[in-house]
Amino acid sequence: MDLRNLRLESACALLQQEMPAMDMPDPLAYVQNVIDGLCDLSLKDPLTGLSNRRHFNMVLESEVDRVARSGEAALLLLIDIDHFKTVNDTHGHPAGDQVLRVVAKALQACVRPMDTLARYGGEEFVVVLPSCQPSFGHAVAERIRRSIENTRITVAPGVELQVTISIGGAFALQWIRSTTELWTDRADQQLYRAKSTGRNRLCLEPQPESHVSAEEKNLLFGHLSAAEPAWIDMSSVAAHGSNGQR
Repeated sequence: MDLRNLRLESACALLQQEMPAMDMPDPLAYVQNVIDGLCDLSLKDPLTGLSNRRHFNMVLESEVDRVARSGEAALLLLIDIDHFKTVNDTHGHPAGDQVLRVVAKALQACVRPMDTLARYGGEEFVVVLPSCQPSFGHAVAERIRRSIENTRITVAPGVELQVTISIGGAFALQWIRSTTELWTDRADQQLYRAKSTGRNRLCLEPQPESHVSAEEKNLLFGHLSAAEPAWIDMSSVAAHGSNGQR
């Protein structure tokens, strides 16, 4: 591969790395590194370093599918910085950017490596918490709220701010193939409740109850091989169900 045939100047500038020497020993590995770097850059928010909305949407779609198949609990949190416009109007947009960076770092310290934290847009953040039972979810959300409330943010010499957040959360529907839009909308309704009832608080929708029976779960998600015992069990269940004996 002759790197002189590739226009890499803009890509290298985005990645803040120097152009390679034309006689480098492994040009293919270098180009692959550039591609990987650009992919990573496309999924990151440049201000906070968190995942961006594009990556969040991908994760949320995957989590909806996983919960529908496994029945495990999963929680979505929407987080909004209270009165953020006042910060920008009073102290300027550079101060607002600093608030966003510090809040993002504080949020990262509150979640697990398996969770996905992203900047949703403006002063709003989202967290997807897989395998999250209701009691754990409430504890995590409250820990996040307290952490931001207790964080002091220096935006200029001698100028320190304290901000609060409002949190809305909703659990994914178990055993049901819902949509990311409906899940996000349910969490957003809870965020609106938190905002309208005073801010600096959290509102979590109770986990929806699953009305799918064990037999129905087996029919939906059992092995699909006729040689497997699960297939025989499902056929038996189906036969009993047709005779009204379930």
